[in-house]
Amino acid sequence: MARHDARNWHDCTKMIGLLCLIASVLQHGVSGQRVKVEPEVSSYPGQTVNLRCAFTDATGIQLTMVTWIYEPKDGDRINIAVFHPNYDPNYPDSPVKGRVSFTPSPPNLDSPSIQISDVKMTDEGKYICEYATYPRGNEQGITYLVMLAKPQNSASIVTVVEGTNPVAVARCESVDGRPAAQITWETSANGNATTVSKPGANNTVTVTSEYRMVPTPEDNGKDITCVVSHRTQVRAERFPLKLEVQYAPQVTIAGYDDNWYIGRTNAVLTCQATGNPVPVSVQWKTVSGDIPDTVQISGNELRVLKVDDNVNTTFVCEVKNSIGISRDQVTATIREPSVNPSNAGVVAGAVIGSLLALLLVAALIAVLVTRSRRQQQGYRANGGSDMKTRIFGGGKKASKNGTGGGAGSGGVGGGNNNGPIYVYNDGSSHQGLGEKNNHHQPLTMGGRPEVVASTPTAQDILLSNELDDAERRKFDELEEEGYDHFPGGAPILQLRPPHDEDDMMGDYLDDGMESQRDGSVISRTAVYV
Repeated sequence: MARHDARNWHDCTKMIGLLCLIASVLQHGVSGQRVKVEPEVSSYPGQTVNLRCAFTDATGIQLTMVTWIYEPKDGDRINIAVFHPNYDPNYPDSPVKGRVSFTPSPPNLDSPSIQISDVKMTDEGKYICEYATYPRGNEQGITYLVMLAKPQNSASIVTVVEGTNPVAVARCESVDGRPAAQITWETSANGNATTVSKPGANNTVTVTSEYRMVPTPEDNGKDITCVVSHRTQVRAERFPLKLEVQYAPQVTIAGYDDNWYIGRTNAVLTCQATGNPVPVSVQWKTVSGDIPDTVQISGNELRVLKVDDNVNTTFVCEVKNSIGISRDQVTATIREPSVNPSNAGVVAGAVIGSLLALLLVAALIAVLVTRSRRQQQGYRANGGSDMKTRIFGGGKKASKNGTGGGAGSGGVGGGNNNGPIYVYNDGSSHQGLGEKNNHHQPLTMGGRPEVVASTPTAQDILLSNELDDAERRKFDELEEEGYDHFPGGAPILQLRPPHDEDDMMGDYLDDGMESQRDGSVISRTAVYV
């Protein structure tokens, strides 16, 4: 029974101790908030820094003493400054002794701040302001002193030779910085970066980054940029670079168009080569070993002055630089002569022009032939010229019933269209110009005799195949003489009124002919016998 009670007492004691520990921690955490300090202070070497500290609410609490403690990143705590109201400030031995002091001076317990002059990179670390109070015990606040050092940044290209294994093609460094710098890369090349940090002088850090990749000729000259970011810089520092990859020459022969025909002149092949370093020599060869006599070589250009069977070979261009030798080749195939496109154009133009000329001449001939035929048909249809037709005719205007409209029916003065019609008939040698129909009947209209002829007209005479050139000339002579004198015994015709002889030519020229339904042609001017 007693053993059981003892065990219960021990368990209760352990529980109370745990509760007391938790209460102490909580109390310490709550009381620690009364000590106000700056969480972080930064400084450059050689400057003076102020580390502020104050107890915000001392109600019911007695402040006994203040101690400043320095705790380096890798090391033990060290008291660097102590202040008690009843004593003078004390500065124990420490890395900052002689450079640390309370401010203001003399200090007070309400705000026992300190300052450190001529700070060094090794002064970086944790600084603790700790109060000794009654009855709560010790309370503290922590400030981190961060030492800054602006690094020296640089970047460079690493010249490499094309290969199959990853190598460093660019390097970037940030030397003696505090804190450590951040380095990144910007490029289209396919690779990745490796970064290494190492301690530098006076507690600084040096960061080195390399960009590694498998170098190829295509990567030569590509852009790559090193970007360095640091707390001491307003903006990131950038270093633009270009990759430097060395490779053997890459050779291509240009200019062969597969149209080398016999007789062609000035066929040119050009050896195009790129390389890093720049190629130093270009050499032309043939697989047979001999360069044809018609071939002329000048640097990277091979010119065939005139194509013949001798250039039916394979040409080789060989280029060299410090990395290696490369070559390319082309085999020329000789063809039969082809028509020059320019001559073909001239020939085609000449053929087309000739065809057009022939078509033009044919069209002109067709027009002339057609015109000639129309003139012949017109001569036959009209009975010859108008002057010949005027020999036969009647009045000025004919009505449908054949009588002139001015003098009544059958009046001669009114322009009778049925006036006498005379024809020329070579069948009667003595008659000459006579009546086609012997049966005619003279009529007296208004005191003037009128001769009425039969159906044959002047058109019949002129369209007759019996007329020859001599007979047609007779008609021309008759027309020129005005029919005043005509051998043959026929009546003499006058183509003008007897009362107006002076105006004979005017009436004659103004006379017109009119076609009849029966095919005859009658003059609109009356004929007086």
